[in-house]
Amino acid sequence: MKVLVLFVATVLVACHASDYQMYPLRLKTSHVGQYSTEVLCASWRLGVEANNLIKWKTVPEACQEFVADYVLGNQYRSDSKTVCREVYFYAKTLNITDKDVFVFDVDETLLCNLQYYSKHGFGVERFNATAFANWVAEGEAYALPETLVLYDKLMSLGIKVVFLTERLVSQRAITVANLKDVGFDKWEKLILKDPAAYTGKSTLTYKATERRKLEESGYRIIGNVGDQWTDLMGSYRGLRTFKLPNPMYYIG
Repeated sequence: MKVLVLFVATVLVACHASDYQMYPLRLKTSHVGQYSTEVLCASWRLGVEANNLIKWKTVPEACQEFVADYVLGNQYRSDSKTVCREVYFYAKTLNITDKDVFVFDVDETLLCNLQYYSKHGFGVERFNATAFANWVAEGEAYALPETLVLYDKLMSLGIKVVFLTERLVSQRAITVANLKDVGFDKWEKLILKDPAAYTGKSTLTYKATERRKLEESGYRIIGNVGDQWTDLMGSYRGLRTFKLPNPMYYIG
């Protein structure tokens, strides 16, 4: 009998604990049982970061405030810090040679373009290449703080870095100046896109091809960091890849 009473008491406690833990989840839904916009947009962002949602053109209009709150708030930096910390922990385990490199994307990986996207709906507006090129020409993007911390740590470990960006070769001078102005002042190579060589070819093809050239010239890609899955997929992607958050746009 004592065993039975103890069992029933344990079940009741577990049920009450379960109710207590689930209560905050119920607060996130409306009174008619539909998920709130906040919950739906959080699920949308998860789908984006996991690469389950692909080929999307804009942030859903209903999620503009959610995305703005995310990228302007503490969560974005915390998520970035978690990724960058893991990159550093991994890098410390490596036996580095003179031909080992980390590959980094530039926009939303090293440089932050929130000043631009805040004026264009945080991704709700369709991407305008001309408007973005005008923004790049200003050279006013600032460093993503957690990536800059990571960069400095990799430099202290003696690791060489290569910056591989979809910015065009015509934007080299302003990109170099912007990178150096915000603290990314040393690199092994800065690779920009030659539109004549990649007309009609995807970003995935461009980045994989340039990584192949790196390895064929004798480098070994020991790490690869980017905010888009096209930075991290395809051939010659490196020994390990790291995805930084970016819910504002998709590059396929």
